[in-house]
Amino acid sequence: MYSLAKSLLFQCDPEHAHELTIKGLAKTQHGPLAALYRRPKIHNPVQLMGLTFDNPVGLAAGLDKNGDCIDAFAAMGFGFIEIGTVTPRPQDGNEKPRLFRIKQADAIINRMGFNNNGIDYLIENVRQSRYKGVLGINIGKNKDTPIEHGKDDYLICMEKAYAHAGYITVNISSPNTPGLRSLQYGEALDDLLSSLKQKQRQLAEQHHKQVPLLVKIAPDLSEEEIEQVADSLVRFELDGVIATNTTLDRELVFDLPHAHEMGGLSGRPVQNKSTQVIKELSRRLNGRLPIIGVGGIDSLTAGREKMAAGASLVQVYSGFIYQGPALVHNLAKNL
Repeated sequence: MYSLAKSLLFQCDPEHAHELTIKGLAKTQHGPLAALYRRPKIHNPVQLMGLTFDNPVGLAAGLDKNGDCIDAFAAMGFGFIEIGTVTPRPQDGNEKPRLFRIKQADAIINRMGFNNNGIDYLIENVRQSRYKGVLGINIGKNKDTPIEHGKDDYLICMEKAYAHAGYITVNISSPNTPGLRSLQYGEALDDLLSSLKQKQRQLAEQHHKQVPLLVKIAPDLSEEEIEQVADSLVRFELDGVIATNTTLDRELVFDLPHAHEMGGLSGRPVQNKSTQVIKELSRRLNGRLPIIGVGGIDSLTAGREKMAAGASLVQVYSGFIYQGPALVHNLAKNL
């Protein structure tokens, strides 16, 4: 069934295909047509950060930016779901075209630029969802917010998302918002993490529950930068880290169509790069906080490599686009 849907969708412009898919899932998720994509839930639970994940395979942020079809993705068998990236105010993102397939490498390049309907729209979708599993909400800053005031955007989103999230992810690693990745380093990172942890303590007392706070990092960090990030995560007592986001490296696809396009590259070409970051990060963290591994997971072998490198959970995005729910089922059952 998915092969047929994919063959039709891959004849469309990538962003148009994405929009059609999201609209279709949103319209069918609570009706009888959901049977077309519903898969048996694999119960392979993982206890982490005070949460119980139904199985170790999650949907990565970016696919359902606005939380329009949470229940549809839940029906496909994911052990947890991450929605977003969401910003305080709605924004259109970057100019089109901004999404490109590299079919020969099972890869995608995107420069979407946090296009989303804003945190209030997302929260309303979460309220209407029937999903009872672990839901991550990935937060970012608006493009027109100066980088020196970026933490204010994260604090706004965090305050609105806190009561509705299983965990919150701070996205400081997208390559498609100018200056964003600078928040991964030095004093900027420390200032951001300090403010977020203070806000987390206030919200935990207000809502009488502890919502884990995670940071998502890039795969293009040097060993020294990974060491600095790990040190900051430990010092400010973050609850977890997601490694990694998309890469700017084109070494493995340089001669393929669309490889010259600006944006973040995801899928199989980032697989080894992401795994190496996880391995180095795990060595630096030494078990002091958990890692969620993401980047090029398109097979059971790739998933196991992420686990062996130090990840406790995994997430899929591009591999899911190319292979569909069968990949989720296989990973959830066998990891």
